[in-house]
Amino acid sequence: MRAAHTMDSKLVSRRDLAFLLYEWLDAPSLTARERFAEHSRETFDAALDTCERIATAHFAPINRLLDAQEPRFDGERVHLPEPLGAALRVFCEAGLMAAGHDYGFGGMQLPYTVERACFACFNAASVGAAAYPMLTIGNANLLLAHGTPAQVDAWVRPMLAGRFFGTMCLSEPQAGSSLADIRTRAEARGDGSWRLFGNKMWISGGEHELAENIVHLVLARTPGPDGNPVPGVKGLSLFIVPKKLLAADGAVGERNDVALAGLNHKMGYRGTTNCLLNFGEGRFRPGGEAGAVGWMVGQPGQGLALMFHMMNEARIGVGMGAVMLGYTGYLHALDYARNRPQGRPPGGKDPTTPQVPIVEHADVRRMLLAQKSYVEGGLALNLFCAKLVDDERTHPDEASREAAHRLLELLTPVAKSWPSQWCLEANSLAIQVHGGYGYTRDYPVEQFYRDNRLNPIHEGTHGIQAMDLLGRKVRMQGGRALAELGARVAATVERARAGDDEWSAAAARLGDLGRRLAGCVERLHAVADAKRTLANSTVFLEAFGHYVVAWIWLEQALCARQALARTAVPDADRDFYRGKLQAARYFERWELPRIVPMLDLLESFDTTTLEMRDAWF
Repeated sequence: MRAAHTMDSKLVSRRDLAFLLYEWLDAPSLTARERFAEHSRETFDAALDTCERIATAHFAPINRLLDAQEPRFDGERVHLPEPLGAALRVFCEAGLMAAGHDYGFGGMQLPYTVERACFACFNAASVGAAAYPMLTIGNANLLLAHGTPAQVDAWVRPMLAGRFFGTMCLSEPQAGSSLADIRTRAEARGDGSWRLFGNKMWISGGEHELAENIVHLVLARTPGPDGNPVPGVKGLSLFIVPKKLLAADGAVGERNDVALAGLNHKMGYRGTTNCLLNFGEGRFRPGGEAGAVGWMVGQPGQGLALMFHMMNEARIGVGMGAVMLGYTGYLHALDYARNRPQGRPPGGKDPTTPQVPIVEHADVRRMLLAQKSYVEGGLALNLFCAKLVDDERTHPDEASREAAHRLLELLTPVAKSWPSQWCLEANSLAIQVHGGYGYTRDYPVEQFYRDNRLNPIHEGTHGIQAMDLLGRKVRMQGGRALAELGARVAATVERARAGDDEWSAAAARLGDLGRRLAGCVERLHAVADAKRTLANSTVFLEAFGHYVVAWIWLEQALCARQALARTAVPDADRDFYRGKLQAARYFERWELPRIVPMLDLLESFDTTTLEMRDAWF
């Protein structure tokens, strides 16, 4: 057993991962399902060991390099530091691109819960490098779900083998998140292909030479029966548009008319190329004809619905990336606090006595405990959502699969946005723990903050997630998913109250707030004015997120309480469980009360922001 205060890694606590996977979520029980029958806790641990080793040896050492030497475009090609390509080759050669996929694709058929835990190591080590496989895996998953067998063979197999990388192309310079205003258009050709014309903005991984090819999934407008473009999102279809076309034998051939117009230079995630792409500008003319060659996925007009398959996966991925940036920042701050001597305890006035490590100061412990509650709560939230994905796909009971799907739909905005807000706050506190050194480049915590600041915007801003949650998710199927979440929380509350200790009282408070939250939803939607209902939706998102994470912390507390009740618990484990309980106490006492004034504001139907006018600023 590891000794107390030994920090084996600054990426993630393996002890925490083991607790979440094996003691709380019971991931080994998934091996009873046919898809995972060849797995065991031993194979799960082996996969985690491999990912932690590769992330530590190949991704973490290049994190600062990618930040300092961001992508450069010379007018012909994009230049990236060579170690990035080397790290990604190691990732692909280890078979990790296909870790969750079928054996027939060269995959490992890992449960999604374990796959996400494995990928967390790479997010912590270098989120800029990890973005390339994250996008590629999401692209492949969409095509596996909705592509034809020929499309799967042509594009998915090379992606899962690590030969091709993938992107998602939604936003445009004039449209941003307003996808109904997309102008990129597609024109049909008689051979089943299409030609695309337009521009796509903010395309992560959109141009590079890290792989043989790049598979772009592009939303474009298609004509209706009358030959005219169909307006709004109903006119959007989805297309495979590769950087390079394939020859008849499947080999990579001539360049498609997809050209890089320029790179966007971001405050973080600098290792990921971020591009403005021009489709069909005429720089490259495959077959001598204008337009970028593409092939439709699914049916005309289904583009946005199909793209949500990748978007929702990316939203959970962004949430996990935010968690892990906060997590590694917390571990760096903890290590610094344990090793940085400064000052003396209150009452220790003798300047000749040794200084104490700053972890001995109450305010530093406050900041570390806040970080711990945010990052460990966020990791638990995202792994819980990953377990819902496994249940949605493989649970033997159809009703359980449907319930998992509904709960995942409800929690996706929270899984994306809550860590993007609060694990970013953890990064801010990590800088604060470092003091004056924290905002210098001598320590990595300032980069973690800059990298994480992108996540409240990536894959839909807080405002978009909030309107989705309050405007649609809590009311879908007559509020069924919200009611099912309430039932889960109530079951946890009852388990806690059976213990007749401090957690019984904490559970009662959580139960009361849950009932008030449900009542708030009813009142907000009882008003026949969508503007008033949604005016303060970001407040609702924050309140709802804190409620969900408070529930997850109560779940962890009950699990830790049960473990401590066992006999002969080693000292290191006993300290671990006590740390879990203390972080749960912090969240219940310091964070959960934040919900009350939020609900007060929501229930007052305050219109201050709604009534503000442009001229008054």
